[in-house]
Amino acid sequence: MKEEAFQKDDQNAQNRASTHSNPFADPAVVASYAQNPPRIVPGFADLQRMTALLLAERAPANARVLVLGAGGGLELKVFAEANPGWQFDGVDPAAEMLELARATLGPLIRQVQLHQGYIETAPEGPFDAASCLLTLHFLTPEERRRALIEVHRRLKPGAPFVVAHLSFPQSEPERSLWLSRYAGFATTGGIDPEKAQKASVAISERLPLLSPEEDETMLYDAGFSIVNLFYAGFCFRGWVAYR
Repeated sequence: MKEEAFQKDDQNAQNRASTHSNPFADPAVVASYAQNPPRIVPGFADLQRMTALLLAERAPANARVLVLGAGGGLELKVFAEANPGWQFDGVDPAAEMLELARATLGPLIRQVQLHQGYIETAPEGPFDAASCLLTLHFLTPEERRRALIEVHRRLKPGAPFVVAHLSFPQSEPERSLWLSRYAGFATTGGIDPEKAQKASVAISERLPLLSPEEDETMLYDAGFSIVNLFYAGFCFRGWVAYR
């Protein structure tokens, strides 16, 4: 279910727009997964490091952590390397991306149980912490609301939840301006300008995006008592919330 989780090209955006499609079925997309995030997501590696730190503030040394949208395994690897005593349950609907996660993790897979499916597939927990990076922007508001409620339900009291995804003003002309900035950043990162523009159009037309204010409200409505913004990178925002 991930996100992770960002636009590789116009066709990938179309595939991921529905949470019940089979994302990343194209072997070429899967093969290029590790190279594309830093080109598209500002501070991608630092976002993962910050997430690990925020989870570790409250998670014990032997924590059990839920990672929603774990396909590819990039953040799982960062989390596992930084916290060798943690055990992870990673959930993603794409079998191809879970296979890539296994390859990415290598011997670290001993800390991880991977589950193919959506939030309903995740174990009941209770978990000491959870994350969902670059995923929720593919969900409709109703699906997003349900996913947040289900994550909240699986967490221990006081447990942290870190979430980050596309989130920017949805009223014009701000919306179009932010989409142009998305394409511009991708281009400066090495993405072909035509592909970057097509991805921007696909995001605009196919992804059910919310504004940062709407995202925060949805987290509170799902039951989280504290919600703090910790990351803002052009079109992407990230929050840490607590059960």
